[in-house]
Amino acid sequence: MKKMLVILLALLVIAITYNESFAEKSTHVNSIKFIQYLDENTALEEVKNGNLDLYYYRISPDRLENEQSAEGLKIYDSTGGSYSLLINPAESEKFNPFSEKDARFALNYLVDRKLIVNELMGGYGSQIISYYGPTDPEYLTIIKELESFNFKYNPTLANKIISESIMERGVEKINGKWVKNNEEVEISIFIRSDDPVRKSIGEILAKELDDMGFKIKKDYGDLNKAFVVVYGSNPADMNWNLYTEGWGRSAFVKYDSIGLGQMYSPWFSNMPGFNDPSYWNYENKRLDELTQKIYKGDFESSEKRSELIQEAVVEGINESVRIFLASKVDQYVVNQNVEGVVNDLGAGIPSRFTPINAKTNDEELTIGVKQIYQGAWNPIMGLTDTYSRQIWGIISDPITFKHPFTGETFPVRAQWEVETSGLDKKINVPTEAKMWNPTVQKWEKVSTETFATSKVTFDFKFSNWHNGEAMDMNDILHSLYFTIEWGTQIDEKDKTFDTEFTPRAAQSIQTIVAINEIDKDTVEVYVNYWHFNENEIAEWAAMWSPVPWELTAAMEKAVIDGKVSFSRSGATSKSVNWLSLIVPNDAQIIKEYLKEFRDNEFIPNSLKQSQKQQQYFDDRFDSSIKWIEKKNHAVISNGPFYLETYSPESRTILVKAFEDKSYPFEIGTWSKFENMQFPSIKKINIEKIIQQGEFTQIDIETEGVTSILYFILDSEGQIQISEESEINENELNIKLTSDITKKLQVGTNQIKIFGISNSVLKPDIYETNFIVTNEKSEIPKTEINFQNIENEISYDIGIIGMTVVAIMIGITIFLKKRF
Repeated sequence: MKKMLVILLALLVIAITYNESFAEKSTHVNSIKFIQYLDENTALEEVKNGNLDLYYYRISPDRLENEQSAEGLKIYDSTGGSYSLLINPAESEKFNPFSEKDARFALNYLVDRKLIVNELMGGYGSQIISYYGPTDPEYLTIIKELESFNFKYNPTLANKIISESIMERGVEKINGKWVKNNEEVEISIFIRSDDPVRKSIGEILAKELDDMGFKIKKDYGDLNKAFVVVYGSNPADMNWNLYTEGWGRSAFVKYDSIGLGQMYSPWFSNMPGFNDPSYWNYENKRLDELTQKIYKGDFESSEKRSELIQEAVVEGINESVRIFLASKVDQYVVNQNVEGVVNDLGAGIPSRFTPINAKTNDEELTIGVKQIYQGAWNPIMGLTDTYSRQIWGIISDPITFKHPFTGETFPVRAQWEVETSGLDKKINVPTEAKMWNPTVQKWEKVSTETFATSKVTFDFKFSNWHNGEAMDMNDILHSLYFTIEWGTQIDEKDKTFDTEFTPRAAQSIQTIVAINEIDKDTVEVYVNYWHFNENEIAEWAAMWSPVPWELTAAMEKAVIDGKVSFSRSGATSKSVNWLSLIVPNDAQIIKEYLKEFRDNEFIPNSLKQSQKQQQYFDDRFDSSIKWIEKKNHAVISNGPFYLETYSPESRTILVKAFEDKSYPFEIGTWSKFENMQFPSIKKINIEKIIQQGEFTQIDIETEGVTSILYFILDSEGQIQISEESEINENELNIKLTSDITKKLQVGTNQIKIFGISNSVLKPDIYETNFIVTNEKSEIPKTEINFQNIENEISYDIGIIGMTVVAIMIGITIFLKKRF
C-alpha cells in the first residue's frame, strides 16, 4: 500500500510538472488586459504607479524631459508612424479647388513641415515628402529623387499656384474672397480632434487657406467618424476636401512591394473613391502599372525594381492626392518592472512580439491603449486600424513575418523550400496539381505543359484552432478558393465581389498557377512570381488561413445574403454593417449560418472533393457554434492568445494564453529580439570651411556600423557628391580630393551621413553645414562627439511582398494602419 502511494504521488508530481511547463509553453503571462486610456497624461501616471504595465500610444516628449518625470519608467524611442494629408481630387457639381493637379501640388509649399516637426512634435520626427522616410530601407533608393523636389515652406508661391489654377476655371476674387457663380468657394477640412498634432496641423492649414481667401469649414472627429465622412463617402459629394491622416505599422519591412500601391495607386482601393463602382474614383493608370509591377515581382533585377520605385514615388508626389508631412519618433513608456519588450523598427513596442515575450512580477499583463475599438474586426477587409491590429497580432499567427530589425521575411508557421531559375526559365507543373475554377465551381487538374516561374514547397506547422478543432489542409484549400472566388468578377451580377478586396485579390491570383497536395501538412505551390530574394518568393506563394474554414464560409454567406459587408466602403454603399466578429450582433449572424450549415449537412463547394465524412463537418460547425455561445463573439484563430471578452462598457479587451499542447512555439522563442546593437556614429571631425580645389578629410568613428553613405548638397538642395564606403574597425576617413572639392559650390553646403548596419536596418544619421570658399580661410576643425546620436537628430523609419492567400485572407498584416 505504501509503495502504491509513492507511485501515485510520483505520477501526480509528474502530471503537475507537465501541466506547469505546459501552461508556460508559449508565453510568460497567462492573460493580458487591454484598457482604453484616451488621456496620455493619465496613462503615463498609471504606468508609473504600476496600474498599467505599458501604454500603446506615444507620450508627449515634454512629459519625459527630466529624470524625475521618468522615474519608475523605461522609455523607448520608436519610429514607423507618419502624418499625411489626403486631398479630395474629385470633379463635382460643387467647385473643388483641388480637382486640378497643380493646386494639390501647391499644398506642398503651404504646409510648414519644419514647424510641424520642431514645434508640434517637439523635434521628435523628421520632415518627409513621400511615403518613405529616412530610416525606411527603401529611402536610400529614392533619396536623389526626393532631394530634387526641394520643398520649402513658401505660402506666397502656394498662393500664386493655387490662384492661377482656380482662376483658369472661372473663379474670381471679390473683396478678398474667392467666388464662383456668386458663391464663395468653400474648403471642408476634416480634422482629427483626438490627436493634438493633427488637430494643430488642421487648424494651421485652415488658417493658411482662410488667409488665401477661401471659406473654411472645419469638421472635427476621430477615426470612427473619418471612416464615414472621408473613407466611406462618395468624393463627388464633397463632404470633405482635406483630411489630416495618421499612419502606423505592424512590422518593419525590407522589400516593400505594397506600400506605394497602398499610398498612391487607385487599384489598391485606398485612394478617393476606394473602387466603389457607384462613386467617383481617382484614376491613374501609370501609377497602377508601376506599383502593380512592384507588387507582382515584374522586374528582372534589383536595379529594375529600384527604377520602378523611383518612378512611382515621383509620380505619387507630382499627383499629390496624398501628401506626406512628417515621420514620427514616438516615445513609449513601460513600467520599470516589465522585461522582454521588443521595440520593432516598424511597430515600436506594440510589436506582436512584445506581449508574447513580456515578463512581469505577476501572471497578468495590463496594457493601456488609446482606443479599444475603432473599426470592424474581420480578416478579409476589416482590422484596418492600428488599435485592432495590435491585439489581433497576438491572437492570430501568420505563416510568415518580418524580422523586427532587418525587415527580412522569415517563416513562422511553416518551413519552405524554393525552386526558381529567374523569370526566363520555367518549371513544369505536375498534372496532379489543381486550381479552383470559379466558373464551374470546382477544383480542376492542370493541363499538361503547364509551367510556372517558381515552386515553393511548404511544410506547415498546424495546431488546434482556439475552439479546439485541429487545423488541416481544408483550411488551406478553402482560403485559396476564397481568394480566387472573390478575386474574380465573372459578370456584373457576381455576388462574390467586394469593392475593396476584389481589386487587390485580382492582382494576386494572376500569378497563382496551381497547388499540389503532398501529404496532410505539405503542399507545393506554383506561381508566376520571381524576386531576387527567395524568402520573398515564399511569402508571395504562402497559403494560410487566419480563421477556420467554416468561419470564412459563414462570413461569405452573410455577405452574399446582404446582411453585412466585408469592407467599410461596401457597408456604406449598401447601408449594412461592416462585419465585425467581435461585436455580439454580428457574431450571432455568423452563429445562425453555422447552425444552418450543420442542420442542412452543408459542405462548401471548395471542400466537396474532400475525403472527410459528414461527422467532420458537423464537428467543425458545432465547435464554432459553442465558442460563439460561450464567448459572445466569433473571433477564432490560432495564435498564442485567444480573445476571452470584449466589454464596450468598460472599454476593455481580455485575452488569455492558449495553453494547448499542439501550439508549436515554446516560451522565450522570440527573446532573441529583445536586445539588438544599433548602428551608432560616435565621433566626426569635419572642417567648417573648405577651400575649392584643396584636399580635405572627414574622420568618422562608429560602433555597429558596416558602411557609411554620405551626400553633399548645395544651397539649393541639389546633390553634388554621393558615395558609400565600407567601415573597417569602426573607423572611416572620407577623402575629399582636390578634384572633388573643385566641384563644390561656393557658399553653404550640407553633408548628410548615414551609418548603415546589415543586422539592424535603421541607419544612424548625422547632418551639418559647412562653407566652401574660393580662397584659403583659417578656422579650426570641428570635432563632434555623440553620446547617443538618436538624441541629436530626427528620423522616420507594409502588405509587403503580399502573400497570395495568407494575406488576402487577413490582408493587412504589413500595411500601414490608420490611427
